[in-house]
This record gives sequence, structure tokens and C-alpha cells, in this order.
Amino acid sequence: MCWELSRRKRTFTWVRIHDSGDFFSDDYTNAWLSIIRNTPEMAFYAYTKEVDRFRRLVEPDPPGNFLWAYSWGGKQDRQLDDQRDRVADVFPDMASMQAAGYSDQSESDVLAVTGPRQVGIHVNNIPHLKKKQGPRSFRAWQREADAKHDQRGQRANGTSIDRS
Repeated sequence: MCWELSRRKRTFTWVRIHDSGDFFSDDYTNAWLSIIRNTPEMAFYAYTKEVDRFRRLVEPDPPGNFLWAYSWGGKQDRQLDDQRDRVADVFPDMASMQAAGYSDQSESDVLAVTGPRQVGIHVNNIPHLKKKQGPRSFRAWQREADAKHDQRGQRANGTSIDRS
């Protein structure tokens, strides 16, 4: 990858890591960190739901040419703090994104890592996901899933559920 990036005549300044997918292992994340550190003339960015991994491997010593946004809608959402972390959420439409106070990144995807801390994406054109998402953001959808999971766990453990 370093060789490929160094040999191309570049007309771009930013490289987005992943169009889809995520940093699936420590080794894979460390490989990208090595690439980023070895190509300081490039700027890299990514979205990730791998909060644990980034807190351990990236946040302690981030390369200066790498920016990221945590994506709401993952199993590690509870670890995110939207006052501290740069976060992105997917909304069903522009109106709901604006009502939640998120900034639009549709002009340039790079705004997710260079613009305001809370960035919204109002495009979800995958029909079956759009139907499942309904009027919720990915963050709200994940919160519902977490609450259901917690309730199942409490019932399995024989503990009572506070329904107030």
C-alpha cells in the first residue's frame, strides 16, 4: 500500500480507509497505522465502530495525518461521549438530522473529520435497511437494540426490570 501510494501521481489529498467495513482486528489496525505513519505526505481518515480498539491502539499515539469519526449504531456506543468524541450518525432524512443538531457532511465526506464534532449523514439508500431504520437515527436504533438485549439478560438472570 505504501508503495502504491508513493508511486501514483496524486490529484487528491485525503484517503478514506474503507468505503464499507471496519478495523476488524488489532493486526489489521496496526497495519493501517504503519501505512499511515510511513506515508506522512498523505492525509487519511476513517469512520469506525471499533471504539475499544481505537481507544487502545490509536488514541494513545495517533499519527498526525490520521483523523477518524466514531459511527453511532454499533455495539460499543455506550463508550462514546458525543461531547468529547467526534461522532457520525445516519439519519432517515435531512429534517431529522437538523432537528438533532448534527451538521451535514454531504458537501464533502471529509467534513466528517474536519468539520463540527457531530456530523450527520442523511442518506441511507439501502431499501431493506431504510425500511428497518424507519424514522430513527442509527444511534437511536442501537439504543433500542441495547435496551432489548439488557432486558433479555435481566430476565435470564432472574433480576427484576424497572419499567418506570
